[in-house]
Amino acid sequence: MTELTEKKLTGTLGPGAIVFMVVAAAAPLTVVAGSVPLGMALGNGAGYPAMYTAAAVILALFAVGFVAMARHVPNAGAFYSYVEQGLGRGAGLGAAFLALVTYTAVQGAVYGYLGFAVNELLVSYGVPSLPWWLWTLVAIAITGLLGYRHIDLSGKVLGVLLIAEIAIVLLLDLAVVVKGGSDTEGFSTGVFQPDTLTSGAPGIGLMFAIAGFIGFEATAVFRDEARDPDRTIPRATYAALAVIGTFYSVSAWAVISGWGENAAVAEANANPGTMVATTTENYLGSAAGDVVQVLLVSSLFACVLSFHNVLSRYLFALGNAAVLPSRLGSSHARHHSPHISSIAQTVTAALLLLLLAGAGLDPVAEVFAWLSGAATLGILMLMFLTSVAVLLWFRRSRADTRVWQTRIAPGLGLLGLAVCLVITVQNMPLLVGGSTTLAVVIDAVLVLSVVAGLVLAALRPTASTTLLGKLE
Repeated sequence: MTELTEKKLTGTLGPGAIVFMVVAAAAPLTVVAGSVPLGMALGNGAGYPAMYTAAAVILALFAVGFVAMARHVPNAGAFYSYVEQGLGRGAGLGAAFLALVTYTAVQGAVYGYLGFAVNELLVSYGVPSLPWWLWTLVAIAITGLLGYRHIDLSGKVLGVLLIAEIAIVLLLDLAVVVKGGSDTEGFSTGVFQPDTLTSGAPGIGLMFAIAGFIGFEATAVFRDEARDPDRTIPRATYAALAVIGTFYSVSAWAVISGWGENAAVAEANANPGTMVATTTENYLGSAAGDVVQVLLVSSLFACVLSFHNVLSRYLFALGNAAVLPSRLGSSHARHHSPHISSIAQTVTAALLLLLLAGAGLDPVAEVFAWLSGAATLGILMLMFLTSVAVLLWFRRSRADTRVWQTRIAPGLGLLGLAVCLVITVQNMPLLVGGSTTLAVVIDAVLVLSVVAGLVLAALRPTASTTLLGKLE
């Protein structure tokens, strides 16, 4: 039997390794191939690349207070640790449950898409078609195995996959630049024109852009496994935002430039699912189009592996805080990994996907679309609560008196997140296939997860005091 001894994760992750984890969770190729065409079609057309820049600025303002408080909250619970410190035990537990629901939704969405993508890829090479959920279960098993081992192994796997998917997109960007853009219009200038930026529905564009950054905040979850957390976590957070924001903005602009603004918007509306693959074939050849198909699968796998690690560490922190069974807070004697939490997370992911498959849901149009819509709203709610907590905690504790880090930047970030939250709630039916009923159900599940934390705190007053005692 595996020995259950120490309850602290260890590692020597530097900023680069953590950035790999976080950027992999953002699934850059998946976002460029999936979200960019949708953002153009449903958002503000040729002005859409600027929405990634706007989203990066809002999240950077949020990150200023987030990382400033990280020095005073030496715990890998991330969001719920900060909310608990700023808003109390009940709100902290509510944020913890909201985070679990949100990241489970992200992972479930990507698992559904991954099973579909693997089947489509293999069918294109002559393999008989199989139910998508079979491939999903294979992916869950591999992910669980990697999650059981030391975090450094996952970091290496994610690093290789991430470099490959970024490389193909950068090659496409470079090819478009070298050619000078489309033959008819050249380079797109829509991102510099106010009338283009405000055309269509820029609010919806911003909503899609924000969704592309889900996972960047998970840098704090790896605090215990960082080489020098007080330096590593802030550097990794800002680096992840800079890399993701720049990559998305430039790549979206390159895709538009490759078609020409009018043609790009028309293609995004007509064929959003294949637009980037077609662009790649046009500029890099048919072989590159095949490579994109393969790397899309690896991008999706890197995403679920990263979120598996994040969820496992949330369960680990909650187990140590006596919120969930204490065995979840055990670390492996040799791998120093949250192995019990990883096993639990693997089992729940498999059960969720089997339930969705049993209901006959389409893996992309329903599983991916519905769960990713829920995750977008959930992550905005989490960041909003965290922003409020950061402002109140610094005001009350006076642990840091720097005005920019503790008041101005967090306040501006809170305002930006509030706007994004309102836009997302208003457009939730769009994110879940046009169903107002389903949108209301998702809203209710997210709110009830917070309420569950408040109720647990009232029924079990000591449920989260373990964390509070460690923070002195």
